[in-house]
This record gives sequence, structure tokens and C-alpha cells, in this order.
Amino acid sequence: MTQDSTALREEVREKYATAALAVSERSEDGGCCDASCCSEESRFGSALYGADLDEVPDAAALASLGCGNPTAVAELREGEAVLDLGSGGGIDVLLSAKRVGPTGVAYGVDMTDEMLALARRNAAEAGVANVHFLKGDIEDVPLPAESVDVVISNCVINLSVDKPKVFGEVARVLKPGGRFGVSDIVAEDRLSPADRAERGSYAGCIAGALSASEYEQGLRGAGLEDVSIVFTHEVADGLHAAIVKARKPVE
Repeated sequence: MTQDSTALREEVREKYATAALAVSERSEDGGCCDASCCSEESRFGSALYGADLDEVPDAAALASLGCGNPTAVAELREGEAVLDLGSGGGIDVLLSAKRVGPTGVAYGVDMTDEMLALARRNAAEAGVANVHFLKGDIEDVPLPAESVDVVISNCVINLSVDKPKVFGEVARVLKPGGRFGVSDIVAEDRLSPADRAERGSYAGCIAGALSASEYEQGLRGAGLEDVSIVFTHEVADGLHAAIVKARKPVE
């Protein structure tokens, strides 16, 4: 990892550690119970979950900094194993655990101790037992090969400094026929990397966004197929929240 990559990674870690601590403090003092306080004009955050917010603790909603609701598009089924890349405060893991039921399991991987602690508290408060929060990097997932049916993520892959490794890990941990369904920030193909950097920071989910063609090429290069990218709403000029889907071939 280069010095620049290490610095970007630390910038991201610090931002989300600070966010987790802020949510914990608000939860403890009773302040800011409105989940919209962590959103930005409904383009990011818990406002994008709608009625699903009723299923999770307030702190899980407050900690949501994503750009969509991946559990709404992942088509989760009873008994499946689900992995959330960059699970943060745990909202998508908790929602996934309820969708797959007691015979299924939901894993969350996050590199930030503060977010992991918050997620585990949220799981305990929600009384959800079929969840496991693991410390790790999305470029090096601490799960065996072919161990999950579905990989989800919410506005996290754009933060990685090594996206080909992330896509490689997705392909590794998915079972044959397994599904990839994430919400992420994706740039229009007309924007160069410099254009993206002008529109926002790396830690702010803008500068590190892939273009639609780059995203598709990355997933296909990792061996996934049936790739689709659908823009949902614009977050900056030429950059959109998007639903990205793909599938691991059946061997």
C-alpha cells in the first residue's frame, strides 16, 4: 500500500470512528432522536430506509451514512448467509438477519473498532442473535471461500483504496450462483478521476467513486456476470447513488 493510500485509508477510518462516537453520545444523552440528523438532504443516511427504520434501534439508524437500502434490492431468502461489507453501525446486518430468519445468518465486516462496538450494542438491543460482526478489511474478508449466498454493501466500496481486491474477495466468498447487490456511488463515464476529485473528498464518498464502465469491468474481471448498474439519485454533478448487481456463475 502506498503512502497516499495509507493516508486515505486513515482519513476514512477516522471519519467513521468519529461518526460512531457521535452517535453513541447522542444515544446516551437522548439527543437527536430524529434519524434524519445524519442524512444530507435525504441523499445519504437513514432517510433512504423508509418504514424499515421501525425494525432497528435508533442508534443503528443514526449511524447510517449510506446512499441507499441494499436489503431492499438484495432479494434475501430464508436460510441464506449474507455478508455486509463495511457494516458500520449494523443497520443492514440487522435488517438482513430478520430477512433470512433464524435458519440464516448475517455477517458484518468493518475495520473501525468504534463502529463494531456500536453495531454489537445495536444487535443486543434489537435482540437479534443470528448476526456476527467481524473486524477486518473489505479487501481481505475474514470468512472462508464460498461461505455466503449474498454480498451487500451500502456506500462503502467507493471508499476502498484497492477496489480490484474487493471485487476479488466478493467472488471468493460467494457460493456458486451467489448474488452481489449493493448501493454505492457511481460516476458517469464522462467524468475523469480528476473531475470526481473536484466534486468532493475521498472520505465523503465522491473522489473514490468508480465510473459505471469501470465498475462493470471490475466485477466482470473478478469473474462475476449479469452485471447491472442503475442510477437512483444524483449526489453531485455527474455522480449518482446506484444499485449495482451481479452474480457468481454456477460451476
